[in-house]
Amino acid sequence: MKISVVLCTVPDAATAERLARTLVEEGLAACVNLLAPCQSVYRWQGQLESASEVPLIIKTTTERYPALEARLVELHPYEVPEILALPVEAGLPSYLTWVGAETNSRG
Repeated sequence: MKISVVLCTVPDAATAERLARTLVEEGLAACVNLLAPCQSVYRWQGQLESASEVPLIIKTTTERYPALEARLVELHPYEVPEILALPVEAGLPSYLTWVGAETNSRG
């Protein structure tokens, strides 16, 4: 079983909490960490922008990633949300097994 860590930023804590709960309740993620707000600087539609955002660290299986991505796109308030999946090369076997069990049991 392959595990992925998905990075996503959202505009505020309320959105972060709503998305995290939905992803875990629907079995698309085993766990979502909501980090402290950060300041993001980026270019959007030709303009330099700066915004406060809440980063999410989402743990899922590679198999469940397509459904997780689709759900994030559906629920996310941004036109083009940051959604980046990173493969996990190694980890505590019992933790990786738990991620798989939590995402596959509802999938």
